[in-house]
Amino acid sequence: MQIHPAPYLTPEALTTFIRTALAEDVGDGDHSALASIPADARNRAHLLVKGEGILAGMALAPLIFKEVDANLSMSPLLADGTPVKHGDIAFTVEGPARSILTAERLVLNCMQRMSGIATYTAHLNNLIAGTSAKLLDTRKTTPNFRLCEKWGVLIGGGVNHRYGLFDMIILKDNHVDYAGSIGAAIAATHAYLEKTGRQLPIEIETRSLDEVQQALAAGGIDRIMLDNMKPDQLREAVALVAGRFPTEASGGITEQTIAEVARTGVDYISVGALTHSVKSLDLSLKAY
Repeated sequence: MQIHPAPYLTPEALTTFIRTALAEDVGDGDHSALASIPADARNRAHLLVKGEGILAGMALAPLIFKEVDANLSMSPLLADGTPVKHGDIAFTVEGPARSILTAERLVLNCMQRMSGIATYTAHLNNLIAGTSAKLLDTRKTTPNFRLCEKWGVLIGGGVNHRYGLFDMIILKDNHVDYAGSIGAAIAATHAYLEKTGRQLPIEIETRSLDEVQQALAAGGIDRIMLDNMKPDQLREAVALVAGRFPTEASGGITEQTIAEVARTGVDYISVGALTHSVKSLDLSLKAY
């Protein structure tokens, strides 16, 4: 099963995530399975889809099964990004019965959430089809589950924004207010990068057309965020920027407004709801 080539999806990161999640769930043992299932019992199960959406987590599931028990064997029947409906079977797994039961909940928790995110991402992407805008996620993710949530966005056809605070600088309203001005925040950032020898992209958040002008005057940035602006303001801001920097619309964007926002000519649209307000896709692991 191929892992998506995102920089955060390293073998080390995936193993750490899985082991931490299993430690949370299993603790000193799956006593339900240990108590009721003979040690030598072997069985099989399949993943049953009980909703409609975009499947995600198929590349993660076998890693979880193998971490629980190397004797578990998963056979994928569908791929990440596949549109699914009620009754579809995504994979089968067979091996030690106790191990199937121990892995079950982590596989389901990850795949249900990731599939819900992929489904909503694909839906919003459909709403902006025909424009040049790209759909971005945000850092509004569940602590310790960001890896899976951003992966779900990718599978649904979205684009990941920065992964965390370490791989991109975004100077937001509070940074600007604490620094004193947009120009001061950008200047201090360049001094910091030079002092520390780091090379990081810089994005500046703007709240008005006047702040857009300040960002343009300061320069030395890689993207301008246009925060909580109405479509008419966005059009004016895009015209002001005139292609000198990529633009990103952010703040309060909904299913009802995203198409109009995309038509203003912005390059990116970031939507926190991709990861913080989705409904998981109903999936079930069933013995058969």
